[in-house]
Amino acid sequence: MGCIFCEILNGDRAGHILYEDKFHVSFLDKYPIDVGHSLVIPREHHERITDMNPENVGKIFSIVPKIAQAILNATGADAFSLGQNNGRAAKQIIPHVHVHIIPRYNSKGTIWTKRQISTDDELSELAKKIRKNII
Repeated sequence: MGCIFCEILNGDRAGHILYEDKFHVSFLDKYPIDVGHSLVIPREHHERITDMNPENVGKIFSIVPKIAQAILNATGADAFSLGQNNGRAAKQIIPHVHVHIIPRYNSKGTIWTKRQISTDDELSELAKKIRKNII
């Protein structure tokens, strides 16, 4: 089986893209923990962050604040959590480096494991709102 994230990068699988540059892509998580849950991935396939050179690790984390701020602006979230798992034992589901940006809402509390299933229409509309907020 191929890498789902590489399939999104190659256009073989749909993704609700929020941001892209020469080295990275950000898109909405298909099974979000909360509204606006997004991922930032490197275009180059690496299974774990320890497989990346330090400069590229810095590059991926340098764009996280820009995307996180756009998510906060678009969703009205009160805060956000970051997550980055490496390996099956760490609950990394897709073996391609990715950083989770998970919006948090005072009214909902902080739940890590409950996932929602959004429709493609809901994700498309949300992606459009977030893209408008990326500066």
